[in-house]
Amino acid sequence: MREPQEIQDEAHEQVLERVAAIDVAKASGKVCIRVPHESRPGRRLTKVWDVDATTGAITELAGHLAGLGIEKVTVESTSDYWRSWFYLLQAAGLGVQLVNARDVKNVPGRPKTDKLDAVWLAKLTERGMLRPSFVPPAEIRQLRDYTRLRTDLTQERARHWQRLEKLLEDALIKVSSVASKLDTLSVRAMVEALIVGERDPGVLAGLARGRMKAKHAALVEALTGQFDDHHAELARMLLDQIDTLSTQIGTLTARIQELIVAIPAAQRVSADGTTGPGAGTGLGAAVLPAIQRLDAVPGVGRHTAQVLLAEVGLDMGVFPTPGQLVSWARLCPRTIQSGAKHRPGKTGRGNPYLKGVLGEAAAAAAKTDTFLGGRYRRLVKRRGKRKALVAVVI
Repeated sequence: MREPQEIQDEAHEQVLERVAAIDVAKASGKVCIRVPHESRPGRRLTKVWDVDATTGAITELAGHLAGLGIEKVTVESTSDYWRSWFYLLQAAGLGVQLVNARDVKNVPGRPKTDKLDAVWLAKLTERGMLRPSFVPPAEIRQLRDYTRLRTDLTQERARHWQRLEKLLEDALIKVSSVASKLDTLSVRAMVEALIVGERDPGVLAGLARGRMKAKHAALVEALTGQFDDHHAELARMLLDQIDTLSTQIGTLTARIQELIVAIPAAQRVSADGTTGPGAGTGLGAAVLPAIQRLDAVPGVGRHTAQVLLAEVGLDMGVFPTPGQLVSWARLCPRTIQSGAKHRPGKTGRGNPYLKGVLGEAAAAAAKTDTFLGGRYRRLVKRRGKRKALVAVVI
């Protein structure tokens, strides 16, 4: 007989006596508790009831669960409805874990109702069969709200630039084929002149700045079109929207920097391990702030570092190994084995904000003369661009 292989249990894989589970909906939640039966030794007592998804009702539930000695509460991550349950129960001192809905999906052949789902969640919880999802602390969650909104507004601003380009194409203005992009000072001056009524291509081309001046002849041809008053009105609206979004993005960026400065663990670290704004300034082995440490990685700038800090957090103890962090980010395929057959599975969607910024960082690192750039150029020839970029990330 071959030597048996020992597999270590994870921290969450433990059998519990007193557990609760909540099947979350928008207006209410189905709560289930499972505790030892008082009069029947060796048996379990299960109770299920509805609780309104309001602050008062959840706070009252937290006191009731604490009085029962509940060791672990499982909340299913249904949309954003889980937040009030998780935050309030955690604030009451209960041990709460958030689980992915895919991990607790109904088993084939088992009837599916809200009551049965809550009971099923509780049974899985007491046997330690659920993997808790990563929920960062409050200060990181607040930072994440700002960085995600900045990403959304940046994408929205890019869509407005695309709408402006289509509007210019409709007016037979082909300036985007001469200029590298529309958000340059030269193109902005030309569009502003078109809006106020200037139609002479020569005058418009004379507004070019810097290296654009060498393209005067091409600009004259590109600015010869049929830009009329209705194009001017729409272009004004689009530019105003772009300016508003740019102002909001700048406000968010300043606020993000303030929040990061206010997090002690994100600042310098002294040789003795203390953190804070004044740490790491004396003699000895000082560690730079988290943003500067991430900024030193090829392809990672301050903007990318801020998003990484907001999405992953500062406590790497929640990811025991680098492989688990990569797996959590959904950047490596699953392994599927059956007998002697092995095949890769899909990676899954993961965190779109984290994957997006890591892709941008990998694309930037691929252009550098570093180890990461060399890896990309070595792999892209035989594995393709997308797989090479993922290899640079991990």
